[in-house]
Amino acid sequence: MDWFWNNHLRQHFEIEEKLLLPILGSQNELVKQTLAEHRRLKRLFENGNDIHKSINLIEEELEKHIRFEERVLFNEIQKAATKEQLEQIQLFHSDSKFVDNLTDPFWE
Repeated sequence: MDWFWNNHLRQHFEIEEKLLLPILGSQNELVKQTLAEHRRLKRLFENGNDIHKSINLIEEELEKHIRFEERVLFNEIQKAATKEQLEQIQLFHSDSKFVDNLTDPFWE
């Protein structure tokens, strides 16, 4: 989990917050919801107290967050974005497949 958070998801959130969310503006309710979900997930990933509870909550929250982005947020961004903004997004979008850290002792 730590590897995934530190090497993938944290940067993913940062890109969304810097590149995508400004298209809708800081007062947009979808943007506010996205930022709240990012904060909640960040706290869960960085919580070292009750790891088992955090894992379960991360699973639920991340699934819900992904579906919200796919079904609602990204559609609204696509409607609101200019051609130039969409081109800028495309520059940051990567078609490369996610590569897990299979060398981690967890997998042994």
